[in-house]
Amino acid sequence: MPLEAKNITFQYSRKDRLILKDVSLSVADGERVALVGPSGYGKSTLAKILSGYLRPTSGEVLWNGAPLPKKGYCPVQMIYQHPELSVNPRWRMEKTLNESWHPGPELLGDLGIEHEWLTRFPIELSGGELQRFCVARVLGPETKFLICDEISTMLDVITQAQLWELLLKISEERGLGMLVVTHNEALAKRVCTRIINLPEQNAAVKKENNS
Repeated sequence: MPLEAKNITFQYSRKDRLILKDVSLSVADGERVALVGPSGYGKSTLAKILSGYLRPTSGEVLWNGAPLPKKGYCPVQMIYQHPELSVNPRWRMEKTLNESWHPGPELLGDLGIEHEWLTRFPIELSGGELQRFCVARVLGPETKFLICDEISTMLDVITQAQLWELLLKISEERGLGMLVVTHNEALAKRVCTRIINLPEQNAAVKKENNS
């Protein structure tokens, strides 16, 4: 399996409650899997661990049987729910894109990014426009897997549909695997072929609910 989580346990400190305990999952090459569950059940925390932004308290994340690379470009890339928190507000969008890699005009066109937007600051863009840039940033040639953490929750219905249509098209063309983190089961069924219910996988949640 390209992406595997084995017995992931996480808490911020010994004084804090366990957020995740003994969570294991795997996603095959090119597969689209939804990770669903209510707010506060550790979905975003697990997403950050799977993409290398957080280190688990115990357990491991493997990519093609090896740990995620600690240096250089990671093949597992994450798109966040709030695009405005993912970019430097002082940078124009062209600089933001070029920090990661240099996407060509064809990709920008596929994502519906207008050329004049490149000279704008994040505050001058709508949420949907800014999220398109965040998608472009993570689609470098070395990207093999996307983690999408509630990426359309803050967008209007039309923009949501456009964004998912684009992502599904690109993922199919490039054979990208995807983990879609959401509390929306209807969306999960629409865009994914398999659903993982995090509360059922998370021993910390089971213990809390049974106490």
